[in-house]
Amino acid sequence: MKPERKSMSLKWKVFFQFIVFAAIVLACLWIFQIVFLDSFYKHIKTREIKAASETIEHNIDNEELDELAVRIAQEGNMCIAVYDSSCISLLSIDILPDCVIHKLPAFVIEEIYARTVENGGEHMEIFSREAFFNRDYESDSFRGGVPGRDGGMGASLIFAKTVKNAAGDEFLVLLNSTISPVNATVNTLRTQLLIITVIMILLSFLLALVISKRIAKPIVKLNESAKELAHGNYEADFSVNRGDYREITELSDTLDHASSELSKVEGLRRELIANVSHDLRTPLTLITGYGEMMRDIPGENTPENIQIIIDEASHLSELVNDVLDISRLQSGELVFNIERFCLTGLIGEILGRYNRLVSRDGYTISFEPAENVYVDADETRMAQVIYNLVNNAVNYTGKDRLVRIVQRVSDGKVRIEVTDSGEGIAPENLPYIWDRYYKVDKTHKRAHIGTGLGLSIVKHIFEQHGARYGVESEVGKGSTFWFELEAKSVEEI
Repeated sequence: MKPERKSMSLKWKVFFQFIVFAAIVLACLWIFQIVFLDSFYKHIKTREIKAASETIEHNIDNEELDELAVRIAQEGNMCIAVYDSSCISLLSIDILPDCVIHKLPAFVIEEIYARTVENGGEHMEIFSREAFFNRDYESDSFRGGVPGRDGGMGASLIFAKTVKNAAGDEFLVLLNSTISPVNATVNTLRTQLLIITVIMILLSFLLALVISKRIAKPIVKLNESAKELAHGNYEADFSVNRGDYREITELSDTLDHASSELSKVEGLRRELIANVSHDLRTPLTLITGYGEMMRDIPGENTPENIQIIIDEASHLSELVNDVLDISRLQSGELVFNIERFCLTGLIGEILGRYNRLVSRDGYTISFEPAENVYVDADETRMAQVIYNLVNNAVNYTGKDRLVRIVQRVSDGKVRIEVTDSGEGIAPENLPYIWDRYYKVDKTHKRAHIGTGLGLSIVKHIFEQHGARYGVESEVGKGSTFWFELEAKSVEEI
């Protein structure tokens, strides 16, 4: 089996990623400030001188060309000369010391003109100023110097461009700019960058440690607390500094809420097991006791004793069925058969089955609808809802043993209310009354009718039908459980 590879912790991942980022930034600084500085500088100067030539070209017929050329020369720190097709000077702006284009002989101007025409109207040369001032024009045409090398005096950039005016006359525009030596600048930058690099590396290490620790520390704490939660410690501490990152704070709140909910579910699960065990033990004890009594004592094999055994077995079956229904409803396995039926008639039919309870134990169950109302729902499941709500009211009604069922129709909705006259429910318990396993009275007692699991089943059935439901209660004045469905007319069937 291949051994499991241990991954790097978040702290060190953040640390190394930050270091790599800092190294990339420093490398970029070295490359662009040292290696490409000369190229960038020449590119910028070339772009400036070309832009100046285009401005002159567009204003070649402008009467204020002289003033415009002076402004361009001063702003760009360059010299400008304009010649006609016979290489006769028409405009000359000389603002640089030892300007190259103003020291060129006539035959060199003519050579530049010819070469510019050959190149399609533009020509550029960069050469050493030292080579230019030491050259012999009589023996060397305008091809001398060492292009691209600054020498001790710097380099000159000469740009030539042919332009035409509105009349079609052609002119030669010459521009000259000095490219200063950058070797000293590069050396200065190299020394500065070396110092900056050392400082940046030290700061990067310190900052990476601080940031990685700050990010990783609350996550490590939450991870340790989550391990405790996984081992059943629902009191695990998930609190973090509120000044931490928002996502970590939200994760802390989520885990804290999950811990609280799991703790509540665990408590309710234990309570359910205890309550169901109690409800299972009681009918099993009665069935066993009466069975042994009928076996061992002559004359005890009476219809009354047999009926008790049958009733307890039925109660046991109801309890098992309710637990199964809760499981199937929550898992979504239960399929609902939606059809139109008379809800009023269903309630009346169910209440008719309580006649024995009413006559024997003195309960009063009132239901006086003004009309028959139809709904689209699963009739079997809605019957289960009515049974559970009525059983719940019967179990918790007051000494008057009164249960009232009211049907109200308004705005296309039918509202069914089941009211008891019992002790009521405290306001702090109302939000949890529908929760799974929840009981207001923590002292478990066996229900007169039903299994005690009805409200959880009712809640899931309502939610599957999209019905509105709720409970209104006041301590000492009883409780009213209600639900609403869309009312349908019989003509729509």
